[in-house]
Amino acid sequence: MDVMKPIASNEIPTGNEWLYEVKYDGFRCVLHWEKNDEIKLVSKNQKDLTPQFPEIVSFCQQHENLVKELLPVKLDCELAVLNNRYQANFSWIQKRGRLKNADSIQKASVNRPATLLAFDILQYSGTSTARKTFAERKKVLESFCSLMEITDEKWKKLGFIQAYKNPDELWKIIFDHKGEGMIAKRKKSSYSTGKKHRDWYKIKNWRVIHGFLTAYDSKNDYFDVHVFDSDSIYAVGKCKHGLATDDFQTVKQLFIANGEKEGVFYRLPPAICASIHTLDRYMGELREPEFDRIAPELTPAECTVEQLELDLSMLPPKIEFANTDKLYWPEVGFTKGKFLAYMREIAPYMLPFLENRALTIIRCPDGVKAESFFQKHLPAYAPDFINGIGTGEEKLMVCDTLESLMWFANHGALEYHVPFQSLTGNKPIEIVFDLDPPNRDKFSWAIQAALLIKQLLDDLDLVSFVKTSGNKGLQVHIPISEGSMEYDETAVFTQAIAWTIEKQHPDIFTTERMKEKREGRLYIDYVQHGKDKTLISPYSTRKTPDGTVATPLYWEEVTVELRPEAFTIENVVKRVQDVGCPFHGYFDYGRNQKLDRVLALIK
Repeated sequence: MDVMKPIASNEIPTGNEWLYEVKYDGFRCVLHWEKNDEIKLVSKNQKDLTPQFPEIVSFCQQHENLVKELLPVKLDCELAVLNNRYQANFSWIQKRGRLKNADSIQKASVNRPATLLAFDILQYSGTSTARKTFAERKKVLESFCSLMEITDEKWKKLGFIQAYKNPDELWKIIFDHKGEGMIAKRKKSSYSTGKKHRDWYKIKNWRVIHGFLTAYDSKNDYFDVHVFDSDSIYAVGKCKHGLATDDFQTVKQLFIANGEKEGVFYRLPPAICASIHTLDRYMGELREPEFDRIAPELTPAECTVEQLELDLSMLPPKIEFANTDKLYWPEVGFTKGKFLAYMREIAPYMLPFLENRALTIIRCPDGVKAESFFQKHLPAYAPDFINGIGTGEEKLMVCDTLESLMWFANHGALEYHVPFQSLTGNKPIEIVFDLDPPNRDKFSWAIQAALLIKQLLDDLDLVSFVKTSGNKGLQVHIPISEGSMEYDETAVFTQAIAWTIEKQHPDIFTTERMKEKREGRLYIDYVQHGKDKTLISPYSTRKTPDGTVATPLYWEEVTVELRPEAFTIENVVKRVQDVGCPFHGYFDYGRNQKLDRVLALIK
């Protein structure tokens, strides 16, 4: 069947008759779920996607007993590989769709699984629901998903896309997570096919970039877009649509009249600048580009690779960013602009570890080679959108929004440290071992210690996580539910683990706090885990010469080949998008952490 398709719009329709959903960047498809394990995924172009996504089929098969009395059903869905809850990975879903080899498909389904995000139900118990209103269908879908314990808050391989009443609330979420956009749907609309309706509208979350035009292709009417990369020019992509007819013809004639002809191309040196809407860049090309306008106020010199990176990162407009060309990490050439772009992109993964905790930062307003200082109290000049707890000069800082994170970053905060308890609590919500070798040459000792600790924690039925410190060591995290342990109990536990590891290899491990007495051994820091003491946050940058990041790892990555300097602001965002976030589900694991054996051990 032909699915109902949203109509592109630049405006969000408002009023009580509308509901709003996240638009995901994936494959639109319908799940045909028949009885007796007959499951098929069919794209909007009638392509059978079932063989490429065995994890979805397997999930349905495993849960059929819960819903078998309601089969057959047809669910209208978006099939996506998620970066985070509100942003899909376009590159990965394209790769998954092209795979043909069974082994490659199976491997991808494990390493980068897809999620089938259901937003509508077209058939229920074999009966069409097309004539029901959208609001009614949404309730039927929600009820069906709940039988598999899937809600708008809890997803599995199948997810339920929530409908919001407030478009501003949802748009803020989409912007913060750099989602693809929003779908507005009329509550009382029935399900029709194609675009012969006025009931569903899609609003894209455009990035606005700036570049100069260097060539006009007379064969297809596309213009080449470039920016400067130092003294050379860098190809950004091509653009054709968006300009008014008169503007398009004016620019076209400029190229034809003044350009150097090469085959079907007319070329000009950098002069004509433009503002362009795009969803992103993919394989060296702009995705769905449209001219916003010709920008005569811009000079080509202002259109640079660095500015392109900032434009694509979508910095929050509430903050005036300055001095983006300042070198923060001079040894590796990382500027403040690159740092800001990193912080903006990593925010959805980093903020969950900052929010609801007091924040301590290390500020380096002139880079890692210049003066730096700690700060934990909210300065008087902080804007109103920065939250805090307490009063007066003793008011503690809180970083719980994209705007607050980027404000701190804009003021040179390069390190972000948080305590082990929540903002208003006095009991730990995690336990951490800090493994600190004397230098990076001895990083292998940190690997060895981490794996030994992992073995002990596994024996105690504890789920643990690991990350680089961002400097020269590793840190092993154990999330726990708030109130499940006191700090004096975690102190006994961490001491017992640390002493056990130390006794196994006293020649390379020590729990000696005094640095001069460690004799070149790795320090197992368990004492640092205490009330109001702090640790570097996951994904925080560090005040190191090479721009390293405290990077979450998968345990299988902790091998002799692992190196701490491999993870910098230049590659960590791409790493998360390629392999996912190793700390995904961290707080859920904490809430469900089994502590029976630990508590029995320390009492």
